[in-house]
Amino acid sequence: MQPAPDSGVSRGRALALRRKADLKLCLRYCTSEGIVAIPIVTMALSGSMALSALVTKAFPLTPAAIGVLGSLPFVGNFLQIFVSPFLMRRRPPKVVTVTAASLHLASWVALGFLLPFIPRDSPAEAALWILGWYFVSSCFGAVAGVSWSTWIEQWVPARLRGKFFGGRNRILQWSTVVFLVTSGWVLSRWEYSVRAFQAVIFASAFLRVFSLRWQAISPTRPHRPPPPPRETLGEQVDVLVKARSFLVFVVFGAVWSFAANCFGPFYTVFMLERIGFSAFDVGIVTALSQVGGALSLPAWGHLLDRHGSKPVMVFSLILWQASMFLWCFVNPANRVMLYALWTWIGATSAGFVLGQFMIGLRLIPLDAKTLAIGVNLAASSLVAAVAPILGGWALSLSQGWTDPLTAYHACFAVQPVVALAGAFLLLRVREPAASPFSRVVGAMRNIRTLGGVLGLSFLVNHVFTDESRRDGRGPR
Repeated sequence: MQPAPDSGVSRGRALALRRKADLKLCLRYCTSEGIVAIPIVTMALSGSMALSALVTKAFPLTPAAIGVLGSLPFVGNFLQIFVSPFLMRRRPPKVVTVTAASLHLASWVALGFLLPFIPRDSPAEAALWILGWYFVSSCFGAVAGVSWSTWIEQWVPARLRGKFFGGRNRILQWSTVVFLVTSGWVLSRWEYSVRAFQAVIFASAFLRVFSLRWQAISPTRPHRPPPPPRETLGEQVDVLVKARSFLVFVVFGAVWSFAANCFGPFYTVFMLERIGFSAFDVGIVTALSQVGGALSLPAWGHLLDRHGSKPVMVFSLILWQASMFLWCFVNPANRVMLYALWTWIGATSAGFVLGQFMIGLRLIPLDAKTLAIGVNLAASSLVAAVAPILGGWALSLSQGWTDPLTAYHACFAVQPVVALAGAFLLLRVREPAASPFSRVVGAMRNIRTLGGVLGLSFLVNHVFTDESRRDGRGPR
């Protein structure tokens, strides 16, 4: 008996429907796991409110030790270049991601149990405990971050990335707001006791378990056939050498990493120690940054889709870093200005952060993507690992010359100066299908688009809908 002529077509249609259903499920899992992973991921940042409160209130460390602490995540990012390619040549990126993230989770659980044994009356001994633990935790986090990026690029179609990650990041920012306010209240209410930090750590670890489960059961599959394997490291290096725009982007990333991290860990320390903010106050102002970013992401996402990442990133960077000069004038008397400043920082930085992720995926050579991601992170992280150590040393030195408040003000001028100078490097990157920088500036001048950036998202459709399609003429 001969099969029906259309049996092959039916099987193909059924397979296509199944792949589409699996993709929708994976995207839903990706968003859900991100929401519950936020607490522990946010705490793991070197300048996070929780970690800064730990090393300034519970176990006070010197500026030099805090500078070393700020460098350790980037040391981990540098070291992973020798580990991640080896692991992902032998195991799928998904497996590496879940395994490394599980070990990262285990390190935080271990910290929760070890906190009562860390001496609070010996800063030097406490520094050894905390720095040793944070180094191990940062190494696991670095491997998880690289493998996650490789895994995401593998299964999320390029046509969906801008819209999907814009929406996902907006949701995750609201999750961050809840965590920052809640954890800040707990730490302040319990006066930075060991039990307060344990409560925040164990609650975050519990939520992370659900995140790992959703990652593990996601039925992801590559959206395109993998490129022919490169058998030797030399062949992969040759691919990177020919990718000139990618290399310029790597150099820009190194400059930006130095600017952002030289005194990056000390902004939260400054608020906690010098202007009288509590952990709850810090949680509120940093939460406002997340609110500003969440409200502005729809407009930034549309701009990225329409004009490309590079010009949007440059414009976002200018708006963001120009406002950072205000940190040079903050004092206990005018500290209320930080509420507005943090909101503006969140709204203006969102375009740069999302664009940085998107342009990285676009510029990465597919024939050597794992090595490319590793090299990019390693190059920027090597600079970023040195930057906070230099920042801590400079801050300690400057405090010997003048009062601590003036020392912070002088140091805070470094980031915007270096970051704005680095924007000229970003302009040299050749991004496929990107609009000229001047076109994005013109679009942002439109009051309707600016309304979207400031949170009036209902106005965004008026800006990003092609007028020619409304009168039947079709696309221009």
